Amino acid sequence: MTSILALSGSPSANSRTALLVDHAVDRLSLTGFDAQHLVIRNLPAAELLYGRTDSAAIARATEAVAEAEAVIVATPIYKAAYTGLLKSFLDLLPQGALTGKTVLPLVTGGSLAHVLAIDYALRPVLTALGARHVVAGCFLLDSHIDRRQDGGALLKPEAELRLFDVIDEFIDALPATTDLARA
Repeated sequence: MTSILALSGSPSANSRTALLVDHAVDRLSLTGFDAQHLVIRNLPAAELLYGRTDSAAIARATEAVAEAEAVIVATPIYKAAYTGLLKSFLDLLPQGALTGKTVLPLVTGGSLAHVLAIDYALRPVLTALGARHVVAGCFLLDSHIDRRQDGGALLKPEAELRLFDVIDEFIDALPATTDLARA
């Protein structure tokens, strides 16, 4: 079974980005993948800021990235770029941390003015970390993501369709050994 690790880099406790990631992880799990969600905000702040790669929590998180066969990298866009929280974590990863992995960028933002952030801000760092293939990704407006009363994500129908389409593209881009997961 292919293992997929989803990273969400929002500093907000009420993160729409984290909701989106949970929704994507649920979808992947239902299609037969071993998908997990690592909420970077839950890692110890001092260890992240001081680059303490020898701390147990940071070591476990970077090991989870190393063990995953594919990675989802999700972030809200603030001031035309991904969050500093996500950047702090990505900076702690070894240079080739994404080598051989297929990566799906998921981005949320307050306006369509940030739609190109995947290509000009996020894709270069994912490529620099050695990603085998960075799929097109998906940008969704914050206003298209709400929280249900049970805590899950409620996406506007067009947003959910876009998310599911990009997840299907992500699955199709995984190495051939994962074809059984879609059966």
